[in-house]
Amino acid sequence: MRYERLILIFIFFISCNSEKDGTENSSESEVLNNIKYDISAILDKFETREGFSYSLNNDNITFNTDNLPNHTSPYWPTSSNLYEEYNGSNSNFRINPNKIEAQNITITVPKNPSESVVKLATSLGAIGVARNGVVFYNQYAGPNNQPLTNEINSFDQWLGHPTGQSAYHYHIEPLYLTQQYGKDSFLGLLADGFPVYGPVENGEKVTNNNLDSYHGHTHVTDDFPDGIYHYHITDEDPYINGNGFYGNPGNISN
Repeated sequence: MRYERLILIFIFFISCNSEKDGTENSSESEVLNNIKYDISAILDKFETREGFSYSLNNDNITFNTDNLPNHTSPYWPTSSNLYEEYNGSNSNFRINPNKIEAQNITITVPKNPSESVVKLATSLGAIGVARNGVVFYNQYAGPNNQPLTNEINSFDQWLGHPTGQSAYHYHIEPLYLTQQYGKDSFLGLLADGFPVYGPVENGEKVTNNNLDSYHGHTHVTDDFPDGIYHYHITDEDPYINGNGFYGNPGNISN
């Protein structure tokens, strides 16, 4: 009888310690998985100019942009020195009736982005900003989240175009930037503060199969040697972003 009591006490002791260890590991895991990155070191890669600037305010970075591309396009007024007829590779190109005009867009992103428990879907309109001050749009055409199948034929030689409100933007790879900086380069930020990179990584083409459902993954980049979650632009739908923001997006207004 005494022997049986000792066994029961021993089992109870082990059980209690196991529960305690499990609780501690769970709590530690929650902390470890809630990594907060610091993206302030990447800010000097943005091509600030008159009409495009940023400011660092405590935990946020605020971008103000006129959204004017720093490259040629057939969508500039013919009086502009940046006007250039279409000379891209799409034989189905058809120009839309809109012209590029200055906007007043403010995008606030977290300086220390982290994964969001609830992933919010992107909406039509700006979802981030490229390093030259032009905004990124998602994988849909307006007004009812239509595929880009037809709209893609109105993209200029640098793969951007303006809306009916004259807001120029990129849905897919901004060729001007990848030609200037390389296809593996940092291209901008989405509104959740996580960086966007080009369609090549470590010398290899990035495909959708290399990425999660939000169109990104986590590991080391040249700009973040300790690793960071980041998006990649690919040449197939959804192009820049998948099922929503990986992190918690800041505010976008225009």
